[in-house]
Amino acid sequence: MTPVTQMPPLITIIGGSGFVGRHVVRALAKRGYRIRVVARNPNTAHHLQPLGNVGQIVSVRGNLRDRASIDRAVQGADCVVNLVGILHEGGRQTFHAVQAFGARVAAEAAQAVGARFIQISAIGADPDSSSSYGRTKAEGEAAVFETLPDATVFRPSIVFGPEDGFFNRFAAMARLSPALPMIGGGHTMFQPVYVADVAEAIARAVDGKVEGGKIYELGGPSKRSFRDCMDYMLEVIGRKRLFVPIPWSVAEIQGSILGSLPKPLLTRDQVEMLKTDNVVSSEAENEGRTIQSLGIEPQAMEAILPTYLWTYRAAGQFTRPQGM
Repeated sequence: MTPVTQMPPLITIIGGSGFVGRHVVRALAKRGYRIRVVARNPNTAHHLQPLGNVGQIVSVRGNLRDRASIDRAVQGADCVVNLVGILHEGGRQTFHAVQAFGARVAAEAAQAVGARFIQISAIGADPDSSSSYGRTKAEGEAAVFETLPDATVFRPSIVFGPEDGFFNRFAAMARLSPALPMIGGGHTMFQPVYVADVAEAIARAVDGKVEGGKIYELGGPSKRSFRDCMDYMLEVIGRKRLFVPIPWSVAEIQGSILGSLPKPLLTRDQVEMLKTDNVVSSEAENEGRTIQSLGIEPQAMEAILPTYLWTYRAAGQFTRPQGM
């Protein structure tokens, strides 16, 4: 009698075609999982297929504003990971629709098929936040736990790595501009965390090695002010730039104006977020809800930034790091 070959577990990743998503896909593919990537436009996920074996990674269409599409996307899944989040609103992609209502849709779809659920939120999620981003992230977390009390929620700080939208953005700005803006003086604290470390935390949760029903806060090994982050970025790319302090009141006006653009450099809501430090809380540290508690030693930005920001170095200082 021919033995029946058991199929590897199927993991549905909603929003898996983005920056964090591609690293999550890579981590899960190495573990042998079957992966279904859900995107509003499946064509944006085709670049992920080479990360796995033939047929291991497939992409399907799905939109958190369309419950039926998500129900179809999670059929047969053993675990569902929701990575979807937005930094600014545009058209029907509002904070509430994507981060609050959308999180509930994803959790209810996972519940309907008996799948485990992992929600990616953000440090700064707070029902009392002055920022719509922070409030809707908290609303999404509440909706997830209301639906699936054993779900796992991860709140990363600023995530860095190749193709990130933080250090790359300001390195590109520094290449063209003689000055960099320091909103609120640049004193806001961050705890930058490497994208591969975030992906590993998510993968360990998929493996069933992370206790559910909790919120884990993911930060790197050091806390840095925004100005400190910019200082080091400029050191890596070999440039010197002026730092221009922008008072909160002026930043609010700038955010209100720039926020009306299709791809705004700054919004009023982002200014509100910058008024609060973006670091792992003392409660999470004391209760063992950090990346270290998952058995992961996070990598420092000093070890990673030079491996991808070298492309922004000034002419005559172009040196590709060894091993690349």
